[in-house]
Amino acid sequence: MTKTALIDALASKLGVTKKLAGDFLNAFVALVEKELKKGGDVRIQGFGTFKVTHRAARMGVNPQNPSQKIKISASKSPSFKAGKAFKDALN
Repeated sequence: MTKTALIDALASKLGVTKKLAGDFLNAFVALVEKELKKGGDVRIQGFGTFKVTHRAARMGVNPQNPSQKIKISASKSPSFKAGKAFKDALN
C-alpha cells in the first residue's frame, strides 16, 4: 500500500476529505520523527513501538575491492517492533 492509497483508505474509513486525512498522516509521521530525534520512543498499545537503535562503528569490506577494508561509522536507525495484539491479528 502506498502513502496515497493509505490516505484514500483513511479518508474513506473516517468520512473526511483526502486533504484532512493526508494532513493527519503527515502530522503523525512528523511527531514520530520529532520524538525519535529527541531520543524517545513512541508506543501505541496494541500496535507496536517505534524507537531508535544504535549501530556501533565497525570494519567492513569494500564490495568493489574485497581486499580493501573500510571503516563504517556508528549510526542511528529507526526501528519498529510489532506489539503482541498486532502480531496475533496477523496469525
